[in-house]
Amino acid sequence: MTLKIHQFSYNSDNYGVLVHDPTSRATTCVDAGDAGAVLEAVAETGWSLSELWITHHHWDHVDGLAEVKAKTGCTVTGPDGVKGVDRAVAGGEMFDFADSEVTLIHTPGHTLDMLNYYIADEKIVFTGDTLFVMGCGRLFEGDGPMMWESMKKLMALPPDTTIYCAHEYTLANAEFTLSVDPENQALKAQVDRVRSLRDAGKPTVPTDLATELATNPFLRAGDANIRAQLGMEQASDAEVFTEIRFRKDNF
Repeated sequence: MTLKIHQFSYNSDNYGVLVHDPTSRATTCVDAGDAGAVLEAVAETGWSLSELWITHHHWDHVDGLAEVKAKTGCTVTGPDGVKGVDRAVAGGEMFDFADSEVTLIHTPGHTLDMLNYYIADEKIVFTGDTLFVMGCGRLFEGDGPMMWESMKKLMALPPDTTIYCAHEYTLANAEFTLSVDPENQALKAQVDRVRSLRDAGKPTVPTDLATELATNPFLRAGDANIRAQLGMEQASDAEVFTEIRFRKDNF
């Protein structure tokens, strides 16, 4: 089975995603921060929304939940405590979507309830605000060591996993990455590529894990060059990650 993916934008920099199985005609949407954008995407594709998967409780991911649910009759899956969720799930749990198994990966840090939806046989993961192209989410509810443990969960996925994240933050991330990893040639090439995409009005999402492992400093806390740049050669990976996050917050 090969799922069809339709990515759409809303607000100033958010992305939503429709995931459709042509055989069963099951369709889900990842997050619903804007009901109008979700319903417009459903109308554009001609698919019928059967499910809605919520990554976390922030307003730009749930504000449209009630309206989308009311107008489509979809079943809502997400963290316990999010209003309107029909099926409360937690990290480590699995459920079926069409003929695929979806694994929930809990990645606290940005929020404590953050869930990633991983479909192994399709080699795709929906990371919400955990992992971005060359970036990661701000630490609103967790701390650096907690978020580093969450990063490690995503780093353990197969390198050819495609990553759909929830924001177009890439240009800002790109400028920062060069300040902490200036000698990384793969990073320089990636920065040039994403600048070209944005100049052409194209999204930089999705990305893939192999690219992020080579260019995203938030996954590279053990890299000797980054450690030397930060003067943290003897620090733990969690300490290096925390310093990189602090610097990004103040960049």
